[in-house]
Amino acid sequence: MGGQKLLDAAQRSDKSAESHARRSVIDLVGRTPLVRINKITAGLPEEVSVYAKLEGFNPGGSVKDRAALSMIEEAESTGRLTHDKVILDSTSGNTGIAYAWIGAVKGYKVELVVPANVSEERKKILNAFGAHVIFSNPLEGSDGAIRLAWKIYVENPEKYCKLDQYNNPNNPLAHYNHTAPEIIEQTGGMITHFVASIGTGGTIMGTGRRLKEFNKNIQVIAVEPESAFHGLEGLKHMASSIVPGIYHEDELDSKVPAPTEESYDMARRLAREEGLLVGQSAGAAMWAALEIAKTLKKGVVVAIFPDNGDKYLSTRLWEA
Repeated sequence: MGGQKLLDAAQRSDKSAESHARRSVIDLVGRTPLVRINKITAGLPEEVSVYAKLEGFNPGGSVKDRAALSMIEEAESTGRLTHDKVILDSTSGNTGIAYAWIGAVKGYKVELVVPANVSEERKKILNAFGAHVIFSNPLEGSDGAIRLAWKIYVENPEKYCKLDQYNNPNNPLAHYNHTAPEIIEQTGGMITHFVASIGTGGTIMGTGRRLKEFNKNIQVIAVEPESAFHGLEGLKHMASSIVPGIYHEDELDSKVPAPTEESYDMARRLAREEGLLVGQSAGAAMWAALEIAKTLKKGVVVAIFPDNGDKYLSTRLWEA
């Protein structure tokens, strides 16, 4: 009798686990946490708060999981991506990592063009997920990778499905459909300022549009490197770069130029004061969010922290 009860309990436990378990790691994309920044914001007016959306909690460790999944699923649904095609794109690292792990789950080969000077951690992660990586001229940055990826595609278009993150509308659509609604829900609709650094522009364009539809008074603020020569890996200085087709500056309320060293310092402060190990782009976003918060008497500022800092441990960001 006791044995039967134990068996019944075990079966109920298995069914409960099945109802709460995810079908695959893909189902873990999104629903990232929002956390208040406390020590770094000391001294701000009582009615001003700054929150960080921690995109490093995505399975691939960055906000780019959202866009990559959106682009891949759209390509599948339209028949552009089939298992006899190879996923191809240029990337500074995070989108490539997202393509690589999602490709591994779905059974696609992935080929990526990456600037040769991206962090060693990113190179090793791409290799771990089985992606084939072609390195472009490091002096040409992300623009050089873009040009080389298009050259590869044009020479053999039947082989590849080029997802083209810089011009693919499904990149910002991922943030319109998911990132923005999450922020609205997590802040109880109280957000007044949205801050995001720009690489492809997908995060700020998609999230910003949805936030403006919710409340046209929400300020949408982009953060870019202060100059063309910078150390903020993954970010674009738009005036000196190939401008992504999905990026529309006229939709922004303002743009903040972030200096490299101050962004590095902020990333280190986030680790040592808030317990958040993040990358330099998150440091730039936090630096800009704090500068904005200092001008307010009342407000809720939300900054996107695009990824974790463990991909940059071998870089100058974490030198003693």
